[in-house]
Amino acid sequence: QVQFTESGGGLVQPGGALRLSCAASGSESDIYVMGWYRQAPGIERELVAAINSRGAKNYADSVKERFTISRDNAKNTVHLQMNSLKTEDTAVYYCASGRAFTATEIEDPYWGRGTQVTVAS
Repeated sequence: QVQFTESGGGLVQPGGALRLSCAASGSESDIYVMGWYRQAPGIERELVAAINSRGAKNYADSVKERFTISRDNAKNTVHLQMNSLKTEDTAVYYCASGRAFTATEIEDPYWGRGTQVTVAS
């Protein structure tokens, strides 16, 4: 089992920035990969970004050049810096962890509860 503490969601205007943080507690293997998914109403949940404990990263094409994922291994914490936010970034963002990831998913993920990000003027 993995426990998550997520923070940083909220309301921001288009072009603005937000930083999401997620602290995890669990076995080293279960948090080898940490990342963020998002889900907007009526849309399938998608992987936004992921990073493993060695620093390898993956981003969805829609957020490349705007979002940056980072990780503090000593604190088992992952951050998602979101810049140049667009209305289409509005979604519930879920922290997740697992043992491996591909280009589009974290395999067999553990899930956080989610935090709402709303981009609106």
